[in-house]
Amino acid sequence: MRALFGQFVRFGVVGLVGVVVDVGIFNLLRLTVLAPELIHEGPVIAKVISTSIAIVTNWIGNRYWTFGSMRRSHVLREGLEFALVSVGGMGIALLCLWVSHYLLGFTSALADNIATNVVGLALGTAFRFTFYRIWVFRPELEAKAAGEAESVSPVGSPQ
Repeated sequence: MRALFGQFVRFGVVGLVGVVVDVGIFNLLRLTVLAPELIHEGPVIAKVISTSIAIVTNWIGNRYWTFGSMRRSHVLREGLEFALVSVGGMGIALLCLWVSHYLLGFTSALADNIATNVVGLALGTAFRFTFYRIWVFRPELEAKAAGEAESVSPVGSPQ
């Protein structure tokens, strides 16, 4: 339980760095070149850009620090799985932003930040931590896949 708590704290620190990157870039874009007064879909585009940059930041932090002892040797596969889970988390934040901004009509910068960087962040964080832990950073999955590959012989060869 203590190891899980430590891992969760490290996840939180990495996440805070990601939040600073995400919120900073989102607001910079949202208040300038992607302001809704200039581009109707500006807040959503700003969120996609800011979250994508934060995903890369978080992958590096989580791979080498939070889940460092659990990382797998197949960097590309792990990176793709991390990206899929992260995009799922981004989808949650984008949905919260879209509902608030376009469906409910809360269009201020404050409302956009609350929708995506408070509500969306909380829901997305729970989603990401769960799937990073049970799917992305699971070295036993890699070992199991390697074992299955060794036990399967090519067609027509003696066993």
